[in-house]
Amino acid sequence: MTTALAPHTAEPRARFLDLAAAEWLKLWSLRSTGWSLLVAALAVLAFNAGKAWDNVRYWPDEAGYAEKFIAEGIPLMHAFTTDAGTVMMLATGAFGALAVTGEYSSGLIRTTFAAVPARRSVMTAKVCVVAAVVTVFGVIVAVASFASTQAILSTKGAGVSLDHPGAVRVIVASALLAPVAALVGAALGTLIRHGAGAVVANVVLLLLLPVVLDDGRHWSAVLAHTMPYEAWLRLVDIPYGGPGIVHPWSAGGAWTVYVVWALAAAAVAVTAVHRRDQ
Repeated sequence: MTTALAPHTAEPRARFLDLAAAEWLKLWSLRSTGWSLLVAALAVLAFNAGKAWDNVRYWPDEAGYAEKFIAEGIPLMHAFTTDAGTVMMLATGAFGALAVTGEYSSGLIRTTFAAVPARRSVMTAKVCVVAAVVTVFGVIVAVASFASTQAILSTKGAGVSLDHPGAVRVIVASALLAPVAALVGAALGTLIRHGAGAVVANVVLLLLLPVVLDDGRHWSAVLAHTMPYEAWLRLVDIPYGGPGIVHPWSAGGAWTVYVVWALAAAAVAVTAVHRRDQ
């Protein structure tokens, strides 16, 4: 008597939405996720609001100073200061790096790849989730910073509204700085696979390297203009192009730097995980 074997049915491939949902759950299952974003948001808001408050506190008793203040573009400079931009890049870059390295340090990545052998699909889902979360974070922080700083400056008649020339560009450029830094962090996390190492590499690449490069020599200026931090400075510097700028460049070039870095970082994160062992 022969026993008929049941036909083998292959398991269906995981749908991308299922992978994205799994990455979403893994990300928010950590208490540190919400707290780290909250602390980063408060730090950025504190730097921006503090700068605006300093101006109000030491406001000169001079006729027509508020009009001069607005004409020189200072309200938009205070809407998102360089200190706040640095904190934004530090926080979101570390967030992106740890979102990847956390699975390697805990060993969860082995379980993930055992359940879903399609590594590139898993990493694509992770990158999309991280980018979406940090983009929303960036938008909220940038809008809140603009609203709070202009409300403070308005007490002296020096605040500007959203329809002021260049205001929207400052908000959008500052908001998108967050996902760009997070994606670079995720790419470095995929390559290094160690939390502290990835965070340090992120700081060196995104913040220290632009400091070494300057605008004095043409080759150095060109290299500096390829960095996300310099691109952000170009986009938020509304009265850009005045005297003292040795090698000026366009806002379109700065937006291009944003796009290239984001796409390149996402590509590195997805391809690197496919070509290396667990």
